[in-house]
Amino acid sequence: MRRRNVLYLLGGGVVLAAGAAGGFVLANGPSEAARAPWREAGQDSEFRRRALSFALLAPNPHNRQPWLVRLEGTDALSLYCDLERRLPVTDPMDRQITIGCGAFLELLSIAAAEDGYRAEITAFPEGEDSQTLDRRAVAHVRFIAGGAQPDSLFAQILKRRSNKEVYEPRDVPDAMLADLATAGQFPGLVSRTVGDTDLAARLRDLTWRAHEREVLTPAAMKESVDLMRLGAEEVTRNPDGIELEGPMIAFGKLAGIVTREALGDPSSAAFAQGLDMYRALTASGRAYGWMRNANASRRDQISAGRAYVRMNLRASELGLGVHPLSQSLQEYAEMSDLFDELHALVGDGQRVQMLYRIGFAPPTGPTPRRGLKAHLV
Repeated sequence: MRRRNVLYLLGGGVVLAAGAAGGFVLANGPSEAARAPWREAGQDSEFRRRALSFALLAPNPHNRQPWLVRLEGTDALSLYCDLERRLPVTDPMDRQITIGCGAFLELLSIAAAEDGYRAEITAFPEGEDSQTLDRRAVAHVRFIAGGAQPDSLFAQILKRRSNKEVYEPRDVPDAMLADLATAGQFPGLVSRTVGDTDLAARLRDLTWRAHEREVLTPAAMKESVDLMRLGAEEVTRNPDGIELEGPMIAFGKLAGIVTREALGDPSSAAFAQGLDMYRALTASGRAYGWMRNANASRRDQISAGRAYVRMNLRASELGLGVHPLSQSLQEYAEMSDLFDELHALVGDGQRVQMLYRIGFAPPTGPTPRRGLKAHLV
């Protein structure tokens, strides 16, 4: 497209002269301000804040970043869920949000170890409700000086991504898949991977159908659309949620083609193209991984988040992309048959906590983050 004299957008017949295209592209790139926390991580002089600046880069559902932290004394903190940042439609029991808290705690632990502190984590010290998160602490953390050695995965925190691109059409070596499965091991949790086999083909088909089911379920789709940030200006104002950036999005907004209404309307061209784009992503999956455990308590969900982010860091180290595909794991009525189908495939009598595709992928940039101040109580 860069070689042509015009840019076409979304098949809508809207064109931009090449002479103006260069300036338009430069002016409508991803928001740099929304990525500042990635550049500023580790700069604080106080060790807990320094560790927290890395923890807030953790993967989490819909990039809600639901973490609130209260610093306590000189060697402790408590983590809470920001109850306004949950996903009541697609995550009605807050399981995915809790997994995101687990990923946060694991990055906190790895970052603290870099300064020689062991993070002693007590999950749900005041008790828990299996149906919903509430105002009680998700975890209490005490830091013990001299109690930890640096973790080699620390070097990957700033490189880690949830890579949602189309993956290359080549197989992931079995040794790499086994390495990822090992990296995702955690007490009480089973971590598995599979290459391009019949099981992978069934998972590829299932993950596409689960995505299609979600976007065609009005309440579930509305939850996503409400969290979409369209263009760099919106992303800068709200550096969370689902960012849709770049010159094509900006041009689509200018032309009136890319709107929230269109993105949520199954009869629109924008909706159809969104489906086509996601179909290409799921079709490119050549290998998959999943994690399961008894789900006996919220602690099992915390463990899943800790295990998942360690696997994600190792994938970064190996030069692999991973992309969580959580739709078929969600507990709302319209997804129940696909939920059952997935568990019949890979559950083995346990709760599948994470499912993700694995592959060789083009590099992607970091996702927006709200910064440390937004998370401190």
